[in-house]
Amino acid sequence: MPTSFTVVPVEAQGEEREPAERDGQRQEEEEEGEEEDDERDRGSGDGVARESSPFINSAEMDRGNMYEGKNMALFEEEMDSNPMVSSLLNKLANYTNLTQGVVEHEADEDSKRKEVKVPRMGTFIGVYLPCLQNILGVILFLRLTWIVGTAGVLESFIIVFMCCACTMLTAISMSAIATNGVVPAGGSYYMISRSLGPEFGGAVGLCFYLGTTFAGAMYILGTIEILLTYISPSAAIFKAEEAGEETEAMLNNMRVYGTCIIILMAIVVFVGVKYVNKLALVFLACVILSIIAIYAGVIKTAFDPPDFPICLLGNRTLSKRSFDVCAKFTESNNETKTTTLWRLFCDSSLLNATCDDYFSLNNVTEIQGIPGIMSGVLADNLWSAYSEKGSIVEKKDQPSVAGSEDTKMGGLPYVFTDIMTYFTMLVGIYFPSVTGIMAGSNRSGDLKDAQKSIPTGTILAISTTSFIYLSCIVLFGACIEGVILRDKFGEAVNGNLVVGTLAWPSPWVIVIGSFFSTCGAGLQSLTGAPRLLQAIARDGIVPFIQVFGHGKANGEPTWALLLTAGICEIGILIASLDSVAPILSMFFLMCYMFVNLACAVQTLLRTPNWRPRFKYYHWTLSFLGMSLCLALMFICSWYYALIAMLIAGCIYKYIEYRGAEKEWGDGIRGLSLNAARYALLRVEDGPPHTKNWRPQLLVLLNLDSEQLVKHPRLLSFTSQLKAGKGLTIVGSVLQGIYLDKSTEAQKAEENVKALMGVEKTKGFCQIVVSPHFRDGISYLIQSAGLGGMKHNTVLMAWPQSWKQTENRFSWKNFVDTVRETTAAQQALLVAKNIDLFPTNQERFTEGNIDVWWIVHDGGMLMLLPFLLRQHKVWRKCKMRIFTVAQMDDNSIQMKKDLQMFLYHLRLNAEVEVVEMFENDISAFTYEKTLMMEQRSQMLKQMQLSKNEREREAQLIHDRNTASHSAPAVKASVAAAVPEKVQMTWTKEKFVAEKHKNKDPNVSGFKDIFNMKPNQSNVRRMHTAVKLNGVVLNKSQHAQLVLLNMPGPPKNRKGDENYMEFLEVLTEGLDRVLLVRGSGREVITIYS
Repeated sequence: MPTSFTVVPVEAQGEEREPAERDGQRQEEEEEGEEEDDERDRGSGDGVARESSPFINSAEMDRGNMYEGKNMALFEEEMDSNPMVSSLLNKLANYTNLTQGVVEHEADEDSKRKEVKVPRMGTFIGVYLPCLQNILGVILFLRLTWIVGTAGVLESFIIVFMCCACTMLTAISMSAIATNGVVPAGGSYYMISRSLGPEFGGAVGLCFYLGTTFAGAMYILGTIEILLTYISPSAAIFKAEEAGEETEAMLNNMRVYGTCIIILMAIVVFVGVKYVNKLALVFLACVILSIIAIYAGVIKTAFDPPDFPICLLGNRTLSKRSFDVCAKFTESNNETKTTTLWRLFCDSSLLNATCDDYFSLNNVTEIQGIPGIMSGVLADNLWSAYSEKGSIVEKKDQPSVAGSEDTKMGGLPYVFTDIMTYFTMLVGIYFPSVTGIMAGSNRSGDLKDAQKSIPTGTILAISTTSFIYLSCIVLFGACIEGVILRDKFGEAVNGNLVVGTLAWPSPWVIVIGSFFSTCGAGLQSLTGAPRLLQAIARDGIVPFIQVFGHGKANGEPTWALLLTAGICEIGILIASLDSVAPILSMFFLMCYMFVNLACAVQTLLRTPNWRPRFKYYHWTLSFLGMSLCLALMFICSWYYALIAMLIAGCIYKYIEYRGAEKEWGDGIRGLSLNAARYALLRVEDGPPHTKNWRPQLLVLLNLDSEQLVKHPRLLSFTSQLKAGKGLTIVGSVLQGIYLDKSTEAQKAEENVKALMGVEKTKGFCQIVVSPHFRDGISYLIQSAGLGGMKHNTVLMAWPQSWKQTENRFSWKNFVDTVRETTAAQQALLVAKNIDLFPTNQERFTEGNIDVWWIVHDGGMLMLLPFLLRQHKVWRKCKMRIFTVAQMDDNSIQMKKDLQMFLYHLRLNAEVEVVEMFENDISAFTYEKTLMMEQRSQMLKQMQLSKNEREREAQLIHDRNTASHSAPAVKASVAAAVPEKVQMTWTKEKFVAEKHKNKDPNVSGFKDIFNMKPNQSNVRRMHTAVKLNGVVLNKSQHAQLVLLNMPGPPKNRKGDENYMEFLEVLTEGLDRVLLVRGSGREVITIYS
């Protein structure tokens, strides 16, 4: 049953405030909110305008209205980041499509919020007709008849079907991408870049741009071919002076006229694109009328074939450009006269003249060039007739007598083939005639409902054009004689356009129609290509083309137009339509291949955002389309395919290394995440095999009060050690509570990442906020990494200031870190004097890396110098290994064994065995130990904080006032403390010791100066001093010294003394790396 309820208005607080005052404050709040939002919308941080988005953090929030009601007071603190649903829906209603990357438009839109102009175009006008106009073009009129004649109806059908299937599958994939959210103007480039990421987007976008530019060159060449071959042959500047030079003269004419037309077209585009757009409908009408004329002509051939006779000599086709009568001689008034044809083959006009052998042996016959659809000529045209360059076009079933083979063909009026023909070449020449399927998606910004119009219009246009192409192939084969079909330039039919001979009512319908349609297509290519380049340039992903993002004040891409005209000129200089067509086929095929790849990747990844409205797609169709595109690339021309892929690959790598970082939520990133997850699950969560072991580093950095790294050289050393291989996690700890320190943690992470970029350290950054510094380091050691990708080695800097009184906790944290790495079975590297280590730009031209191998800890000491020497900084340093022989060791045998061991390890190093004999402990060592212990005790007394002193005073006061508790205290102290002085003091022991004496303040210090050093400490100090002396003697001038790091004492009371031992051990050395192995073997002699 329906629930009835009453809406009760919540009373606003502060009713006593005056209405005018309240309104004034509200107005101020609105103005402040608008200013802040304008600032936020204006800059996106990377200097590139963002896509207009109706969602969080991009709406213009009217905060005055938002905070007016108090019904949502519970959420008012989140209103800045999470807008009300009502304001979100309002923003969605006013959402507009803007050209991707146009800063001026977006800034204008954000600041002024003008009334949105509603796009008017529907499916038919906006998508169907532009696609139809772009697909039907120059190849249909100039080359399709020749392809049918050369490849035969069956193979031509296969060629066209393959190409049309490729574009249909691509259109299905494109429809899925185009309907997966709002596609701003920018069309295909926008779709690919947002689906596959900036690297693929930039590479494919530039390939698509090059394809569109070369398409412009192809259309211009087609225009000139129609002009000079069919409309006005006399306009040619270069004439063939000798036989066989016709082709070269034609190419030169193409170059001259092509350059002039490019300049003319560029000026037209520069002056005003609106004129080009207005003429587009005229050009489209020309195309449609031409096609209607072809179908009308085919129907007419059924009952009244046109009269286009062909002259054959034997089975060879003759060019009618040189003669008019198809006979050897004519009779008039009972007198036999030789014809022009006779004079072309014979040396005189006399009947007894010496003639060409083949001319003498064969008769001249005349057949109809267009016998009509009912003639049955289709059977003759079913099969292919490929030929070599310069061979004569012959009728297959016509009788002929072969003449002597040494007769020169040049200069005789035969119809010759101008290029060698074969199946794969014809695919490359034909494919551009099915391109243009992106025309609708490129106009996505002007459509009423792009998500509905793009799939419907594009697929309908491809279906229509595929039907036209396939039907034309069959109809051409059924209506036109084979020799005419193979006659590329219509020489056998008086220089008429072959398609024109079939058309009704006149061949000129096709000639004029094709001329204007190719002109229009060329203009549109020169209009569209610069805008595509401008969109890529303004995205900022390819640094070297950013200059082409600028243009005139109204946004016209001037610089991009100049570059486009320049690249077009390259195509014009090639001059041959048949040579340019395969080039643009490559670039378009590559673009279509990546559209299919984008759809397949998104479908297989099942990303939550992949929800296309177009449902008739499947990843298998996309994969089939991608495979077909790749196959067609190599079918057309394997070397062009490799060059196109190389260009795309170079652009991809360039963007990867130099391009701007963009996060577009692309499929490749999703694919990377899936691959990473799969790889992580495959990697065993356990120690790798010794052969695969490499240091996976956790680098512990210290930050200063500004969250800047204290020792940047630690990251330099990391990159030198890793050379980009393996795992590197750079970690640091901020002391405090995360809620209070989250902003500082973010700033610290940004600083660390920036430094990692400068030092070329490839890895991950992890900042931990912890109440205690030591706990934070412990968390990092325990939890950094994921699954099998965890660190096995910790790298940190030696705490230089551990002796300073105000930094008394640094050495405790250091020693605890050493213990925790040991407990976690991880190796530890401690860099002493890290600020003296080299930067990545320095190069050591000579010197040694000295390894002091005291104890075996898995061979890490051997491995580290080898890894370091892979880097340019250390490459020229030599490796020396020192080991220490004791009294009862055979040093000669030790050296031989060590050399053999290094030989099996495949390491090149000098070996030296240093003998250390036991001798008496020197007075210097004894004195140094004593000073160390005295200093330790004095520091403990002096470093009592104010609170501890107050607590101690309270204890003394309690002792004096409560005398009955004194014996118990003395008894416990006596039980706990032995008579000899311990090397480490706790507060309780210190207090108890004072209670023993009558004057505690004086006698405590007196006992310190009277104390004797601990024998264990003396022995350790002796080792440190002796070893330091030996190392200094041998390695004082080494570029780097690697030393075994002794472990901390099991008894925690000796921690401070442990620091002193390490200090003595490394005293006097510039660069030292203390190495503590994890206890497992990390290097092996086996393969």
